[in-house]
Amino acid sequence: MKRSIGERLFGGANAILMTGLIIVTLYPLLHVLNASLSDSSQLMAHRGLLLFPKGITMESYKLVLSNPNILSGYRNTIFIVVVGTALNLLFTILGAYTLSRKSFMLRNPIMLAIVFTMFFNGGIIPSYLLINNTLHMGNSLWALIVPGLISSYNLIIMRTSFAEISESLLESARIDGAGEMLILWRIVVPLSMPVIAVMILFYGVGHWNSWFSAILYIRDRNLFPLQLVLREILIQNSTDSMTTGATAMDKEAIGESVKYATVMVATLPILFIYPFLQKYFVKGVMIGAIKE
Repeated sequence: MKRSIGERLFGGANAILMTGLIIVTLYPLLHVLNASLSDSSQLMAHRGLLLFPKGITMESYKLVLSNPNILSGYRNTIFIVVVGTALNLLFTILGAYTLSRKSFMLRNPIMLAIVFTMFFNGGIIPSYLLINNTLHMGNSLWALIVPGLISSYNLIIMRTSFAEISESLLESARIDGAGEMLILWRIVVPLSMPVIAVMILFYGVGHWNSWFSAILYIRDRNLFPLQLVLREILIQNSTDSMTTGATAMDKEAIGESVKYATVMVATLPILFIYPFLQKYFVKGVMIGAIKE
């Protein structure tokens, strides 16, 4: 069908707008990548947009990867992401399945209590006292995992997904002798892989980017997650250990390149993982948006 002039103008305007948004979104990442690959002295002398690396070198990445704090931060963050996400999924799945069953009499009062926590909480000081004095998890990686074991928002999304599975399908499994745990892991979970993939993305990225809880609870530098190490390098300019032997001017130039390289090192894993989960993303978050 032939499009009218107005439709073509509207399509062209949309294309221009989306192209502009793509450029605005991608350029900061491109700038950081180019700066991390640039020669330190040429980078310091450059002014304006950085569309290409200035004197390509991997020296900044060598300095970053030789920093023991970066390596220990990676180790701690990987532990937090893998163990934390696995526990998050386990308890969110168990809670969502229980609350999605109409036969569970207390599901409405419990859901009301869960929604209440999304609007009101005790605050930082009670949480700090609870984690350190009551649970005795201060200065341990478990303090970054256990308090956020279940996200209320993610629980509601998964509960909605489980509730949309046909009750007749589950009932037929019960007639065949399947128990609730067998029904959950053999029927409900395989049918809910899109929303589970979204939960992996939400929980995993949340753990990877988390730094505020580490500031509150972690005192041992060997337990610092990667984002806390990155914060020290970017905000507190703690790059002296990676620029030993250089002059003051060279230290400043090398320090700038090291900061950009550190950002790339901390960002690349998530950028590589996201495309594998992206195809489930829209389908997963839209579950429950349309009611028949």
